[in-house]
Amino acid sequence: MAKGITIRMQRRSMIVLVILVFLGFPMLVCRLIALQMFQGEYLQKMASQQQLRDTKINPRRGTIFDRNMNPLAQSATVWTVVLEPSYIDSEEKRELICSGMNEILGVEKEKLIKLSKKKSCYTIIKKKVESDVKDKIVDFKTKNGITSGLRLIEDYKRYYPLKNFASTVIGFTGADSQGLAGVEASYEKVLRGEPGRILTARNALGTEMPFEYEQRLDPTPGCSLKLCIDEAIQRFMEKAVEEGIKTHKVQNRAAAIAMDVNTGEILGMAVKGDFDANEPFKIADPAIEEKIAALPEEEKAKAKNQALSQQWRNKAVSDTYYPGSVFKMVTASMGLELNVVNESSNFNCNGSIKPFEGAKPIRCHKHSGHGSQTFVKALCNSCNPAFITLGQRIGAENFFKFYKDFGFHSKTGIDLPGESGDIFFSADGSMAPTDLCVASMGQNFSITPIQMITAAAAIANGGNLVQPHVVKEVLDENGNTVKKINPAPKRRVISKETARRVTAMLHENATNGAARNAYIPGYRVAGKTGTSQKIGLSAPGQMDYISSFCGFAPADDPKIVMLVFFDTPKGDHYYGAAVAAPAFVTAMQDILPYMGIEKVYSEEELEKINTVVPELIGKSVGEAKNTAASLSLRVVVVGNGDKVISQIPDPSSHIPKDGKIILHTDSSSSSSIKVPKLVGLTPAEVNKIASQLGLNINFSGIKLEEQGVASTAQSIPEGTEVPMGTVVTVNFIHHDSTD
Repeated sequence: MAKGITIRMQRRSMIVLVILVFLGFPMLVCRLIALQMFQGEYLQKMASQQQLRDTKINPRRGTIFDRNMNPLAQSATVWTVVLEPSYIDSEEKRELICSGMNEILGVEKEKLIKLSKKKSCYTIIKKKVESDVKDKIVDFKTKNGITSGLRLIEDYKRYYPLKNFASTVIGFTGADSQGLAGVEASYEKVLRGEPGRILTARNALGTEMPFEYEQRLDPTPGCSLKLCIDEAIQRFMEKAVEEGIKTHKVQNRAAAIAMDVNTGEILGMAVKGDFDANEPFKIADPAIEEKIAALPEEEKAKAKNQALSQQWRNKAVSDTYYPGSVFKMVTASMGLELNVVNESSNFNCNGSIKPFEGAKPIRCHKHSGHGSQTFVKALCNSCNPAFITLGQRIGAENFFKFYKDFGFHSKTGIDLPGESGDIFFSADGSMAPTDLCVASMGQNFSITPIQMITAAAAIANGGNLVQPHVVKEVLDENGNTVKKINPAPKRRVISKETARRVTAMLHENATNGAARNAYIPGYRVAGKTGTSQKIGLSAPGQMDYISSFCGFAPADDPKIVMLVFFDTPKGDHYYGAAVAAPAFVTAMQDILPYMGIEKVYSEEELEKINTVVPELIGKSVGEAKNTAASLSLRVVVVGNGDKVISQIPDPSSHIPKDGKIILHTDSSSSSSIKVPKLVGLTPAEVNKIASQLGLNINFSGIKLEEQGVASTAQSIPEGTEVPMGTVVTVNFIHHDSTD
């Protein structure tokens, strides 16, 4: 019986085994398939995390240069200080290292001791340590014979040697050297390089294994960038914008853009107020910082973030505005291209226009009207009724077509982050009759400054819409060119002949019209002023404005176009002619000679041209007088000697004809005066005072015989003591010039 039971049990066991095999094997296969095909990658990753520690090594970020290879952003070497707890094999060594790092780095000793007891070969105790501190650590290790337990790993810190210079264009980086704004952000993939790795093995207990089990993969440096921006041109622009902000009490920042009309290269882009790129998270404006400090604690963080966002914002690319009368150069181009107007076409202005039945009258800025005028005069007068009439001749459909062709209905694609688009009346270009009226004179639609200057460049270069860009070349770590950025023009928007005719009108405007405050003797400037209302953005009961000027030179062969605009001036003037045009002159009278563009004077200008002061030192008084007289210059002799030992102004200075040279004939002779207040005076008044005191005056922004102007700035402040004969540049504007 026992034997029978055994046989039955064996049979049952066999049946159970067969069932288990038939049921269990497929389940095992399925599990293996799941582990291999669906969970394999995850399990490998988990195993690697258990067996290896992966530490990133930052690569050297590429340098950013200006077009002349002057560094604007570069990476300086710093160091990461690392503890190696696995190599600290005694309490004496632990005490020595922790005490030393507490003294050198200022890290709490208790924290260091805790870190030194971790099961690790790699524990960071401080990042971004400068070279002077690193040298102290090296000396400490050498003096104490420490060969393990404490390491220094090379890292990099972004540095901007020129601080605020072009900071809204260049941008800045974050704590992990990632680009957060400007070129640093838009070219992040090019600049950043490829990080390296330190792979450290771990044993079964999770403890990192010694150095011989460590593998280092070196990082690959990033490429460098050569910008189109010229450091000198940028400086000239920033100086002009800063002076304009101060003079006209500008409330909401200001900007200027300079572009090569033929290539679209951005030669300069100045945005003020800006920030020090080395300290981007610090509020740059002390007044704003003070206001934030006075806020309740719960409001400070939000206010600071808003202030930082504002100072980082590139106003030339990210802000939209009503272009105002500057846009009339585009409307004029439309009309001439469609042949619905010519230079001799007549327009009558009685101070307002009722464009269609039932419409409210739209006023001209000159309430008494301009009377009968040619189209050229209408542009020079910036006459609103004339351009409303022209807009009706163009028609809404054609207006929108040209608007798109000039690039206003799409982003320019400039290689900077945060570019805004336009805000037109409708997406499909449909406009009510009133919309067409105000659009023709640049009101009630918004564009960006970069769109406006790109359109102006198309007029200047003969009709081609170019691609604006700030980067010229990509360079490898050895300075070799990897890529040249030279985009072709997008399309032709007007004919060469139309562009030439509009340019001639704009040249007349900048010489004798509403934009004559942009006149620069010898440089044939073409341009248009603009004063646009900030409708819906002004405080209750008042109207704020944006003052702008867009011009290019030389008019007969344009090389450079510049747009200058000031947001909410609160000084004595707000018209673009009085606020923006003088800033254009201030910058361009330095930029044009720097670019090697020669002056070409008219006969009228030649009569008033400044004279180069000759070298008179060492000559007898008689010889000096004769030399000066031959150049239509006067001399004042100070001292009783027979020979000239010094002179003011210095040789090669420029002074007006009939100017004075002060000749000193002995070492005891001296002559100095205090510069008087010249701001607010007419040219005749300035000339009279200067003549009485023995100063030489350079007149900027006007023709010397012109009336109805007053000075707005002087190169040497009132009260400054200077030698007799010193040259003072005085800037003038026409206060009767409007838009």
